[in-house]
Amino acid sequence: MKLVGYARVSTIEQNLHMQVAALEAAGCSEIFTDHGLSGADFQRPGLRKALRQLKASDMLVVWRLDRLGRSLVDLIQTVNGLSRRGCDFRSLTESIDTSSSGGRLVFHMMAAMAEFERAIISERTKAGMEAARARGSRIGRRPSMTDAQIDAAQHAFEAGLESIGEVAARYQVHPKTLARILRGRA
Repeated sequence: MKLVGYARVSTIEQNLHMQVAALEAAGCSEIFTDHGLSGADFQRPGLRKALRQLKASDMLVVWRLDRLGRSLVDLIQTVNGLSRRGCDFRSLTESIDTSSSGGRLVFHMMAAMAEFERAIISERTKAGMEAARARGSRIGRRPSMTDAQIDAAQHAFEAGLESIGEVAARYQVHPKTLARILRGRA
């Protein structure tokens, strides 16, 4: 039996060191990673490579269940797909090991709890954003340029005084961002 590890972090600022160390300590002979990718998308390059490496009687190992994915449906489909191929799944943190019937039961219960927790967090976030909007707060990223800057940029570009790249550089925005802002004004 070969142990194949998979590690993922969802933002560029996070690092994989702790997960990789745990997978190495668990005996994984190969470890595949995805850096800066959401667990909601199951078409991640590192995950696809890890799944391709698995043969009958091998095991996919993750540090924690949510590192494999966030969607209950996709988690179950992935683990059931492994089972159909004669492979098992193990999550180190939750002590889930689908090589036993008890492990399969625990997996399904933990996956349901993870999905439930994610839904609650999403509901709380949406409620908080609605409350902030009701108080008049602006939600989301700050605008790249003020209205006055946009007016000046539009004038400089339309009058042919500067190229879109020159105007964008002056206001420290990407030319595509400036073009999108100007199109929105048209």
